[in-house]
Amino acid sequence: MFIDILLALVCALSFLPLTTGYCAYSYGRSFWLWFTLGCVLPIVSFFILFALLYRKEMDRGEQLLAEAKAILAKADARARGVEIPDED
Repeated sequence: MFIDILLALVCALSFLPLTTGYCAYSYGRSFWLWFTLGCVLPIVSFFILFALLYRKEMDRGEQLLAEAKAILAKADARARGVEIPDED
């Protein structure tokens, strides 16, 4: 019984650091750094990472870069003879 409760507690406590690390890794940041920060400062690190990612996504330069990458990918696909449907 005690081991079951201990295992449930460990799983519950590791959820936020794993989520923080995964989000950081998916945006090109260090998984282990953000996992460690998530273990030390669970709620604070999640909101700091959220603010950093939000700032990056709202940056007009990043938006233009994403649009340019999409245009280049579409042009490359057309050059290879593969048609990509429009997202508009």
